Amino acid sequence: MGNRRKSRELAMQALFSIDMSPNGSKDVLERFCDNFTPSSKTLSFFLKLVHGVLHTRTEIDAVIARYSNNWKLNRMSCVDRNIMRVAVYELLCCQDIPHKVSINEAIDIGKKFGTEESGAFINGILDSIRRALENKDVDVKINFSPNTVE
Repeated sequence: MGNRRKSRELAMQALFSIDMSPNGSKDVLERFCDNFTPSSKTLSFFLKLVHGVLHTRTEIDAVIARYSNNWKLNRMSCVDRNIMRVAVYELLCCQDIPHKVSINEAIDIGKKFGTEESGAFINGILDSIRRALENKDVDVKINFSPNTVE
């Protein structure tokens, strides 16, 4: 497994933990890292993804909600929701990663950690977002630079 794939998997798991915690605090991320320590090869990208999603979650969730017909975000499985958050962060903020790579990674992670339907569900929503981005139909203002993360 590649380092970026491992970073994405760990990011989804950390975001899942934060999502499931009653207060969603930074302490949850610290405890996660204490128990599932990212390797030196995965740490940087892992932190970029987690902090990026946490700082832009409102914008990311709005994009997912807009393109998930008949699905409210809080009714999606926590695994699927956080896989898509990572992928949408990549689509919006990681210009060095081709959109298809982000989507394919999300689908594969969904198949590994989600249900039988997760891959198709994630693909449908992310592909709609990708098309909208390529057609410039998504106007999202992200005021976050991964270089400013503490």
